Amino acid sequence: MDILEKQIQRDDAFPHSVSEVRICLFSEKGFLMMNTKRFAGILGTGHYAPEKILTNEDLEKMVDTSDEWIRTRTGIETRHIAAQSENTSDLCVKAARQAMEAAGVTADDIDFVLVATASPDYVVPSTACLVQDKLGCTHAGAMDISAGCSGYIYAVALASNMVKAGMYKHVLIIGAEILSRLVNWHDRSTCILFGDGAGAAVIGETEEGYGLLASDLGSDGSLGKILDIPASGVAEPVTHRAIDSGRIYIHMEGPEVFKAAVRHMGATTLKTLDAAGVKKEDINMFIAHQANNRIIQAIAKRLQVPADRMWVNVNRFGNTSAASVGIALDEAVRAGRVKHGDIVVLTGFGAGLTWGCDVMRWM
Repeated sequence: MDILEKQIQRDDAFPHSVSEVRICLFSEKGFLMMNTKRFAGILGTGHYAPEKILTNEDLEKMVDTSDEWIRTRTGIETRHIAAQSENTSDLCVKAARQAMEAAGVTADDIDFVLVATASPDYVVPSTACLVQDKLGCTHAGAMDISAGCSGYIYAVALASNMVKAGMYKHVLIIGAEILSRLVNWHDRSTCILFGDGAGAAVIGETEEGYGLLASDLGSDGSLGKILDIPASGVAEPVTHRAIDSGRIYIHMEGPEVFKAAVRHMGATTLKTLDAAGVKKEDINMFIAHQANNRIIQAIAKRLQVPADRMWVNVNRFGNTSAASVGIALDEAVRAGRVKHGDIVVLTGFGAGLTWGCDVMRWM
């Protein structure tokens, strides 16, 4: 029999989950239809945090704040700060090597590299291309994702569907940030929040019924101005005036961001659970973007997720933006809190505005 046609179709019942490959074979008796489904998910995780730790007590000496003020409003106690010799791509490489080792793959096995970041080494080339070179992934494509703190969520969904579609066998995803170079260290409303780090994973084909079950990605550009870096592109270039006025640093309208984060992360999680056919009580591990402990607890309360089924590390890392979910997931995996068959839910919210959720059954 000769293969006449291969057609990739999406399962309408699960719009972001299972890719179906329909293979039409021809014989003397006519067409023989064969359907196969690909499943994809995380094969291994890793993370990296710079050695230097900045405490709340250190910040008391820098701006008008206190350990008590920071802890009660954010839950943050310490955050990691990259060395001057480190760039975002360097953090990516260290986290990626851990993930690749955990997945049992080499640089030659990586077909594509996705880096989610708001603090790239350069505008061009992409940080993903720099990582591809530093790791020696000579056969891989590469690109950056700009989705703010939702970047890791976006990367999991995109990479999983690349594998499900049959485009690639192994996709390396990394969420990484050096936000310490993008904050105004005289602005206590923002400098206390952010830290540096990277979280990585290798996405590949899984057994039937495992891996990504459903995902949801959303955005609302009309609210982009409540969390942005005003002078950071061609619309408003970096000038002496922009530098002097502080417009080259992260600007955030805290109360509005808080309300939007709770609303959208809660809604996207419920939507994705429904698409995956998973009940709230079936969640084994829930990891939300580690922006602020009050936000995390508000979402957990809305979803009725108990504390023993969550992983929270914002107290030790601060808000690492696109890296936060990846770092938390790797910590939970290495602590033995995520086991084969567990339902794992990842949800995030960030600049753009963007939000999203991934629901998976762990391999």
